Amino acid sequence: MRIGFFVWEYPPKLVGGLGTYAEYITREFVALGHDVTVFTLNPGDLKTREVFRGVEIHRPMIADASNVFPMFVTEDLKRWGTNIRFFNDLFIYNILGAAKLINQLIKKEGYHFDMVCVHDWLSGTSGIIAKNETDVPVVFHVHSTEWGRSGDRGSEVVSHLEVATAEAADRIITVSHAMRDDLARHGWPRSKISVVWNGVSPERYDPRKSRKDDVAELRRKYGIQDDECMLFFLGRLTWVKGVRNLVQAMPLILEEYPKTKLVVLGKGEQQRDLIETANRLGISDEVVCRYEFVSEDERILHYAASDVCIFPSTYEPFGIVSLEAMSMAKPLVVGAHGVVGFREQVIPSGPDQNGIHINGGDSADIAWGVKQVLKDPERAKKWGERGRERVLQYFTWRKAAEQTIQVYDAPTPGPEQELSLETCETLKTRAET
Repeated sequence: MRIGFFVWEYPPKLVGGLGTYAEYITREFVALGHDVTVFTLNPGDLKTREVFRGVEIHRPMIADASNVFPMFVTEDLKRWGTNIRFFNDLFIYNILGAAKLINQLIKKEGYHFDMVCVHDWLSGTSGIIAKNETDVPVVFHVHSTEWGRSGDRGSEVVSHLEVATAEAADRIITVSHAMRDDLARHGWPRSKISVVWNGVSPERYDPRKSRKDDVAELRRKYGIQDDECMLFFLGRLTWVKGVRNLVQAMPLILEEYPKTKLVVLGKGEQQRDLIETANRLGISDEVVCRYEFVSEDERILHYAASDVCIFPSTYEPFGIVSLEAMSMAKPLVVGAHGVVGFREQVIPSGPDQNGIHINGGDSADIAWGVKQVLKDPERAKKWGERGRERVLQYFTWRKAAEQTIQVYDAPTPGPEQELSLETCETLKTRAET
C-alpha cells in the first residue's frame, strides 16, 4: 500500500504528541512493507524533499500571506491576532502539499496512492482537496477537537474545518472509545468512525536502560532526597491537563506524606499561574516547575526518576504520556472523568490494576488518588510492573500500525456499517471503567 500522510509536525520539528505519533507510526508502516509519503510543514531550514528511514518526506516552502487573510475571511479569523501567521503557514502548507501530491507525484511522476490520510484540522484542507481532485480514499485521523480543547469556546473556523473534513472523508479514525462517543454525540457519522489506540516503543521506554547514577543526579538536581518521593507531571500547561488542580492537591498530600515533591515539566499559558498558586499555598519548596521542552532521552530519565506519574486531565482523547510512564513501569494516577482516553489504558482495580482513576477537576480527589499509591510502595511497584506488561500486550506502535492498516484495507462503510477494532480486551476495559 502507498500512503499519502499529511501531518503538520514531523521530525525534526516536534511540538507535541501528534509529532511523536507521526514519527513512530510511519516508521512502522514502512517496516510492515508499505510506502509512505509524508507532507509536512517546513520551518524554512529543512529540505523540501528527502527520504529518511525509508519515509519519503515533502516540506513545501512557506510564504507569508498573513496580512492578506483578514481582507476576506471571517471575523473569527481576524481575532486570531498575531496567531494569524500560524494559520497562514498551515493554510499554505496544505495548499502546496496537496498540489504537490496531485500535480507532481500523481500526474507527473505516476505515483499510485492507495490511501491519503490527514491528521486533525491542521491538515484537513489537504484531505478535502485530495477528495475533490482524485479518486483516492481519504481517512481523517482525529486526535482531538476544537470544542474539547477549548471547552466549547474555540475558533469557529477550526470547528467548521473539522466538520467539513469529516464529511468529505471516506473513513474516520480516532484514538479512543471515549473520543468516538464524543464525536458521535456531536453528530459525526458513527458508521465512519473506527478506534485505534496509540502506542509506545517499549524498547525505547525501558526502565532497565536508565543508569542509576543518571537517575540519582536528576533527583538531586530537583532537590529530592533519597527518602523522598518524586511525583511527576509532564505535558502542556493548559487548563485541560488539570495541572493547577494537581498543585492545589499538594497540601492535602503533604499532610500525610511530607517527604514528597512534585516536579512539573512542560510549557503553556498556566506557567505563571502555577508559581502563584504554589506561593499562595505555601508549598513553593515542594513544587518544582521546569518550563521547557526536553529531549526524549531526558524525558525518559524523568520517568525513571519518578515514584508516581500523575496526569489529571479533564480532556485527553488518548494521552501518550500515560503509555510512556506505563512502559517505564511506573504507577499512575490519571483523570478519568470526561472525554479521557486514560481510562482505557489504566486499569483501576482487580488483578490487572496498574493505577488509580480520579476526577481531574477535583483537587481532593487527585490527592486521594496519589495517597492511595504512596501508602503502599510495594503494591505500587507491582502496579508499575503490570503497566509495562499491559503495554507489551496491547500498546506497541507495531500493533497500532497493523490495526490502522486493517481500517485502511476495510471496505468503505455504508450508513449502517460500523468499522470497529473492539477486541475482547477493549470490551473488558470499557466494562471495568
